[in-house]
Amino acid sequence: MRAMMMPRYGGPEDLALADLPEPKVAPGEVLIRVVAAGINPVDWKLAAGGLDPLMVTHFPLIPGWDVAGVVERNGLDSTEFAPGDEVFGYIRKDSAEHGSYAEKVSAQVRMLARKPRALSWAQTAGLPLAGLTALQAADRVGVGAGDTVLVHAAAGGVGSLATQLALARGARVIGTASPANHAFLRELGAEPVAYGPGLADRVRELAPGGVDAALDFVGGEAVDVSVELLASAARLASVADHRAAGLGGHYVWVRPDGAGLTTLAALADEGRLTVPVEKVLPLSEAAEAWRLNSEGHTRGKLVLSVGEP
Repeated sequence: MRAMMMPRYGGPEDLALADLPEPKVAPGEVLIRVVAAGINPVDWKLAAGGLDPLMVTHFPLIPGWDVAGVVERNGLDSTEFAPGDEVFGYIRKDSAEHGSYAEKVSAQVRMLARKPRALSWAQTAGLPLAGLTALQAADRVGVGAGDTVLVHAAAGGVGSLATQLALARGARVIGTASPANHAFLRELGAEPVAYGPGLADRVRELAPGGVDAALDFVGGEAVDVSVELLASAARLASVADHRAAGLGGHYVWVRPDGAGLTTLAALADEGRLTVPVEKVLPLSEAAEAWRLNSEGHTRGKLVLSVGEP
């Protein structure tokens, strides 16, 4: 099968298109014919060795934890899906080796859900990690109806989904973004504010009493401003800054969760959640996708097109 692989830890220039053996399919897994694979910052951070203290990595490494595709065959005692089923998933295993930047990938069924009918393959591939991150952060601080929620980096891949999730739950959303993305946030239903010096004052102009919950997807100043604006730091969730936990809030590391993906798919099919896609590139241009992703200026998701449905 064709796959983008890393022979060792390195950068985008070390990615190479290769012909590699299909992955084995363990009990409780299915083999997926990949249609599209989502790009996430963790992909190139893992490939650079950034997660080496946390997990075992085998080479050649095929990156990618977001997948959308079609079940090709089942492993032993894997009855949840059948060949031909359209699925998507955040397929992070305990060690890194066989990821989704390939024509085929094996995945544990507990990490998968059925593809939302309302989303394209590219949108579906961009949903798993970002959507689960947004969902688990919102759940951790109990975002619900009547809350005023501050979402940092609200126009990004995770932030735009967190914004939609909070709005779907009946919350009011104030979202930070560059002025160029303010119209986009208004389209989603959020009230935009510019990030940078004076952020707390700009938020108070919209919410004089502060905010009820804060979801941080950028770190740094965003954590400090959130604590300043919250009545209780316990309603701060950050996926980008470990300091949040020490300040009384929560640091969230996303976990694979098929049930959560099913929730996200249902919201998409109800018309309450969509996935903004910035660009779709062919599998062979994964290095360019990494370069674009590392610049941090994309609105929505970058996705690799791998195969036909």
